[in-house]
Amino acid sequence: QVQLVESGGGLVQAGESLTLTCTVSGPFSLEHLAWYRQTPGTQREVVAEMHTYGYTIYTNAVKGRFTISRDSAKTTGYLEMNSLKPEDTAVYYCFGRRDGIEYWGKGTQVTVSS
Repeated sequence: QVQLVESGGGLVQAGESLTLTCTVSGPFSLEHLAWYRQTPGTQREVVAEMHTYGYTIYTNAVKGRFTISRDSAKTTGYLEMNSLKPEDTAVYYCFGRRDGIEYWGKGTQVTVSS
């Protein structure tokens, strides 16, 4: 059974940094890796994506502050978040896709205080 598990969330002050980790268990690899976030009453939005060959895309709100990456085995994904702002507060979800099969993690809370 495949699971994606996020870790690394927490409470930080504005301007600080956090790195989220997405760990895959089971027979799966993060050929396509994405991080999403969601706040209460809003739709889940994509924050960053890394495609199969390493091409990355970021939403404008995080460009220059967040960095998405994964290990060479594609079983662990990361989201390095710098210069955090209160508006970055959300539940962050890991998403993985390979050969048309998709999995989501259950999310990790990131709270940024002003």
